[in-house]
Amino acid sequence: MLKALPARFLVSPEPGGRRRRPRPRSLRPISAALMTNPAYFEVGRLLGNYGFMNITSYSSSQSGGLPNDAVNQDLSLGYSPEEIERLRVQDVGEGQVKIRLYEGRVVQGPLKGTQTVFKVYPGAIAGASEANLMALNELRTHAFLQSDARDICENIQFLLGAFETATGEQWLAFRDDGRYSAADYAKITSERQLKERPNFWNPYDRAYKLELRKYFVLRLLNGAMCGLVHMHNHDRLHQSLGPSSVVLNTVAEKNGYYLLPQLRDLAFSVDIGYSSVGVGALSDGLWRRASAAGASTPLEKRAFGVADDIYGAGLLIAYMAFIPFCEAGIMDSISLQRLLENTFRLDIYAAREYESLEQNIYMVLPGR
Repeated sequence: MLKALPARFLVSPEPGGRRRRPRPRSLRPISAALMTNPAYFEVGRLLGNYGFMNITSYSSSQSGGLPNDAVNQDLSLGYSPEEIERLRVQDVGEGQVKIRLYEGRVVQGPLKGTQTVFKVYPGAIAGASEANLMALNELRTHAFLQSDARDICENIQFLLGAFETATGEQWLAFRDDGRYSAADYAKITSERQLKERPNFWNPYDRAYKLELRKYFVLRLLNGAMCGLVHMHNHDRLHQSLGPSSVVLNTVAEKNGYYLLPQLRDLAFSVDIGYSSVGVGALSDGLWRRASAAGASTPLEKRAFGVADDIYGAGLLIAYMAFIPFCEAGIMDSISLQRLLENTFRLDIYAAREYESLEQNIYMVLPGR
């Protein structure tokens, strides 16, 4: 019979009771200035490509088969039927823009030798006007967030430079602080569980691995939330927050103490400074949703935008609380979102009760 870990292991700041002195990160000094000359960079091999996941619209929430008494119970929690109808769920779709990733390094200047990851947006020759807007928006957002070298957040990917090629492609060069994403970690972890066999000789083995996983996930979420708070404090929304937009320097749970999560994919970032609320080619959808929800003044629209980002952060927390602790194939991000929004109507207590009966998931939302 599996027993819990001894208390001396659980009260430690790290799983397993190990205590270490914080080791300063050996990051080289950085400058807020961007390199715009392609001669400063050397491009390596292709790493892959992917598309952006962005919020396309909001649709009315549906009960998803809940009995009427459950719906009535929801309405009794202080919300009127009109307010429930205004509670709309996100329709998330993959955009048309496909970007490529390359490895590389800096070959000139004070940062010579720094490893980089290039993000390449399609050029104007390919008719990618939306890609140009996204690349420009991402460049401007990073430049703004890095404008003060004394106030650079380590939980946001650092932009080293950018340039345009003869074919109109936009190349953004980021410091290579990690190539895995939170989605990669969740996928690797869930697939590993299909291959693992219980260690009958060590009854604490499974519990210890769970402690390592919990510690890793909590550090991941803490770093992602720190990056998001930094953006909000500087009047910027992320608007594309998800497991694929959090980059990690490791996916090894035993190295969780040194985990450095960073937010990336700021192409849909929105300026919510009071003079900019309600404008922007890539933020039209956000302001339409804000107006549909009853936000009319700049202050109300700004609050709606922040709440929209926080809602995305909540879905990220739900994803990381479920997927790494499930066997592969049981749940995915879209199914989880639909389950929370349509079936449970954002009732987290009902979701916890449901998961307590699920035999294939052996850990669920924190705090249960």
